[in-house]
Amino acid sequence: MTTYAPDRPRVLIVGAGFAGYQAARTLHRRMRGRARITLLNPTDHFLYLPLLPQVAAGILEPRRITVSLTGTLPGVRLVLGEAGRVDLDAATVHYTGPEGAAGELGYDRLVLAVGSVNKLLPVPGVTEHAHGFRGMAEALYLRDHITRQMELAAQGTDSAGVRAARRTFVVVGAGYTGTEVAAHGRMFTDALDRREPARWVLLDRAPRVLPELDHRLSTTAGRVLRLRGVDVRTRTTVKEATGEGVLLDDGESVPTRTLIWCVGVRPDPLVSQLGLSVERGRLLVEPRLNVPGRPEVFACGDAAAVPDLTRPGEFTPMTAQHASRQGRTAGRNVAASLGVGTQLPYKHHDLGFAVDLGGVRAAANPLGVPLSGIAAGAVTRGYHLAAMPGNRVRVAADWLLEAALPRQGVQLGLVRSWSVPLDSAAPEQARLPGAP
Repeated sequence: MTTYAPDRPRVLIVGAGFAGYQAARTLHRRMRGRARITLLNPTDHFLYLPLLPQVAAGILEPRRITVSLTGTLPGVRLVLGEAGRVDLDAATVHYTGPEGAAGELGYDRLVLAVGSVNKLLPVPGVTEHAHGFRGMAEALYLRDHITRQMELAAQGTDSAGVRAARRTFVVVGAGYTGTEVAAHGRMFTDALDRREPARWVLLDRAPRVLPELDHRLSTTAGRVLRLRGVDVRTRTTVKEATGEGVLLDDGESVPTRTLIWCVGVRPDPLVSQLGLSVERGRLLVEPRLNVPGRPEVFACGDAAAVPDLTRPGEFTPMTAQHASRQGRTAGRNVAASLGVGTQLPYKHHDLGFAVDLGGVRAAANPLGVPLSGIAAGAVTRGYHLAAMPGNRVRVAADWLLEAALPRQGVQLGLVRSWSVPLDSAAPEQARLPGAP
């Protein structure tokens, strides 16, 4: 346990996602005990979101992608709680603890890295009947739900129409998350029951899957999905959702008991409550990640609109790659504002992207070189192991076991549907049965 003298500057980091975690680690290494660093976060771990689809598909155990904050940030004080209000004039952050108690933290420097939440669209019935995919609770719920629907369909007590609906899974959004959920989900249901394959439908308004990537990678991903049996529908989305199915905007009705919402994310609503300038809900910052007119406040990750110096006039996209690197830059610049080192503007060229399509299949373009097949799969898994701040050996071990042993399809019953509502701003705080 680290002890600080009372006269040392107080640095408060709100959020321990990619940006907040890297900011805390960088700042601790640079300050070497010369500042009191506090990390405010609802949970005691950093969640490696890119591997969440593999948890939902039963490939990885949940703890494999959760990295202990106290175990990997030994010089940083962790306070469990959710930020509720920021008083910039009083330099305090008000929060609510995990058991409902209110608290308050003061600061000399503030780093806002509160991340993002599910993006909602005004589609009737979606909020009531769809589930997002932004946290561990949602992944665990989805794994149980898919398993339950396959088991109920197999027992044969329902009508043929109901059984078909239970075996139909609709994913809305063909970006990174939706594409990986559909790819891994189809393999998961095949592992549960190959006698009567489930139907997976992937929808997106865009003209192709993975519209963020170049056409070659998008074409590769679309081909892999279709060969695996996923019904890919581009230029199509949901017009209305009910408990029995979805109505598409082309007029077709798809009976289903499963609607997975992966249309994207929006900045945490806390950002818009600060009274500062925002760009589409993201806090406007300068290239050094400081807030204009508030030199003591920095922001990074999905919560910040960071000027993209490689593309003048644009802002960096909301990706884990940018969030991690912005976190490091924020940590460096906060330290510099306290007299250690020099400040630098954030500037980063994309190193490429990787999309895991299950098994040995992937689509990747490391350093701009398009890859597919086994080579892309190896690069994708290597990238994830390098990017994770911990648990690398455990993740690699799970991958080896998954390749050698049959996948287990059992319900754990840890998360109920009411505890992971689509409109939740904090899916990681989903309440488990018996929790307060």
